Amino acid sequence: MVPAPLIATTTYTRWVYLVVGGGVFMPYAIGAAVLVSLFLPGTWTDPTEQRELLNTAPVGLTSLLLALVLTTATGWLPGAHALQTQIARALLGGPITRDPAAAAPTTWRSRARTGVWLSLHLLTGFALSLATMILLTQAALLAAAPFAPVGFGGAQDLLDMVPAAVVTGPWRPLAPAVGLLVLAVLVSLVATVGHLLAMAAPFLLGPSAADRISAAQARADSLAERNRLARELHDSIGHALSVVTLHAGTAARLIDTDPRFARTALEAIADTARTATEELDHVLGLLRDERAATAPLRDLTDLPGLIDATGALGLHIDTAITGDLASVPAVVSRETYRVCQEGLTNAARHAGKVPISLTLAVGDERLRVEISNPRPARAPAPARRGGRGLDGMAERLRLLGGRLDVGAHGGVWRLRADIGWGSGR
Repeated sequence: MVPAPLIATTTYTRWVYLVVGGGVFMPYAIGAAVLVSLFLPGTWTDPTEQRELLNTAPVGLTSLLLALVLTTATGWLPGAHALQTQIARALLGGPITRDPAAAAPTTWRSRARTGVWLSLHLLTGFALSLATMILLTQAALLAAAPFAPVGFGGAQDLLDMVPAAVVTGPWRPLAPAVGLLVLAVLVSLVATVGHLLAMAAPFLLGPSAADRISAAQARADSLAERNRLARELHDSIGHALSVVTLHAGTAARLIDTDPRFARTALEAIADTARTATEELDHVLGLLRDERAATAPLRDLTDLPGLIDATGALGLHIDTAITGDLASVPAVVSRETYRVCQEGLTNAARHAGKVPISLTLAVGDERLRVEISNPRPARAPAPARRGGRGLDGMAERLRLLGGRLDVGAHGGVWRLRADIGWGSGR
């Protein structure tokens, strides 16, 4: 059975990734060697002395360190992080593909991580490229050993890693098998190095803790925006559709016995449909991210129209409004209108033709609105969707420092909202 790393696709894509890194490292290595050579004794007088010094370990190590400094500095360039991340996702694979895309690095820590990764990639790729060149040559010569003249000529020196008996001795027919073993060792080495790089990639290329917090915040903001749009749709379009449904049902029942009332209901449907069109256009503008979309912001000045539209359904609404509505802040006025809209719509939809009481009292930096109606003798059928409007209202009132109470009190269903502002909160 063939070991999995030898036949895994990721092994060979990682091999390509590493060899590409080795090729990119060559200009850095050559450039660093040239720069170091400029400062060696004999550079300008005795080239022979210079060549001897270039072959020493200290000079070679200095050239290597300078090449790594140059590659690390390249990681600080704009676009280096994005390019490395995309290449790693495509060829290296592993955990980096499951991480959210990190934003362009803006801190020195993030840029330093990119520089370290680039140096690691290029240096490891260079070392593996050398190993690939050497071991592939060994494997190819071993595969050809049984069919080549004894001694191989100059090629014999290239096989100094293999015992002579395998090349020229009695074990010569087994040389191709040894070549396959060398090839398997090379592929296993590639698989191991590639796996280690893939494990290290998320720490150096993946999002930092700050990036993850930013992504989580963006996700939370997106969900909050979706919830806001859902509330907009419920409060505007949902209300309009409920009113249209109630008016249409009333008109259908009375079109023969009371044509005038039916005509009034149809006119109310037309008015509500026009209003719903405006509000739908506003919500669609929000979905398209049109910040300049004009919102039909209705407030307590529109409350008489809402009461008249609900009363056109044949409902008796007992209204008591006290206090100065103009003193109510705009945001509180809009939310209070929404409370009245939701309460009147729910009463008309669920309670039937029962008297409705609406009380609005504006005091010193505080207001209270209460909508109540007798509970119907026969409980209405359960709604398919319930509570979304009330939940949204309660959430918005909490943000304003207010409170919403909804429930049955004896034989009366009551909705009460208290909102304060300024020192009245």
